Amino acid sequence: MAELRYDGRVAIITGAGRGLGRDYALLLAARGARVVINDPGTSRTGDGTDSSVAQEVVDEIRAAGGDAIANTDSVATVEGGKAIVDAAVAAFGRVDILIHNATINRHKAFREMAFEDFSAVIDVHLHGAFHVARAAFPLMCDQGYGRIILTSSIAGLYGERNVAAYCAGKGALIGLGNALALEGAEHGVLCNLIVPAAKTRLAEGRDTSAFPPMEADLVAPTVAWLAHEDCKANAELFVSLAGRVAKAFVTETRGVYQPHWTIEEVAARLGEIESRGETHVFSPAPRGFYDHLNYSFDLSKSR
Repeated sequence: MAELRYDGRVAIITGAGRGLGRDYALLLAARGARVVINDPGTSRTGDGTDSSVAQEVVDEIRAAGGDAIANTDSVATVEGGKAIVDAAVAAFGRVDILIHNATINRHKAFREMAFEDFSAVIDVHLHGAFHVARAAFPLMCDQGYGRIILTSSIAGLYGERNVAAYCAGKGALIGLGNALALEGAEHGVLCNLIVPAAKTRLAEGRDTSAFPPMEADLVAPTVAWLAHEDCKANAELFVSLAGRVAKAFVTETRGVYQPHWTIEEVAARLGEIESRGETHVFSPAPRGFYDHLNYSFDLSKSR
């Protein structure tokens, strides 16, 4: 297979100064992309700033013969999201790839969690995705091409203790990503989600001594594939961690139809309702919403 390259493409990567984002940036730049390294250099809880974090990645890319600029605006504000996209257009004239990878986390049991901590995490994950995508999406649609990759999480799919805000933000991105995928498809703009895991600073505090190799460079090729023009996936969830690449999706049981229900009948037929003997997957794109409705409607018509 010929080497897949990104010559002429411009990529914005949020949270690209360290961890997963850094490896995404290095790989895309090595394959010809011009890259905006966005990272204000905060702590893993979102505090403080350090402009050298983004610049160091830019220096590394330039030393290797690539082209990149640093940007330290925050994704957590409307103004920051617009400034990030404006920086890409000012430097390189367009935006082809948007990878929203910026992440913070604040550990706290839910019963003790302050709204300020919950909101700060949501601001980076969910609102951050909105801010940068809202600025980049129209440009991509108008030029007839774009690739958007949002970052969900195992915690967004299955939950985790003491990180309710992180779970909520990462889970909500699935819905946002599906909406962007549906609205962008007719304009050549595709959107998918990556569910990654790697040993980064977000893993601090966990005992990872028994983990297999889980470096960020194991995830980067899957993200780069989703960002490539040859990739036609849309509204898909790709999992990548510890060398494993997989797809995740929502599955429903066949379900049970009755023209009328009582509470007691739901309880009595729970075994049939929950039975996994026959399951169904409704792909979000191109018309999962309507496929789902029609399936349920067809059950009612068949009785």
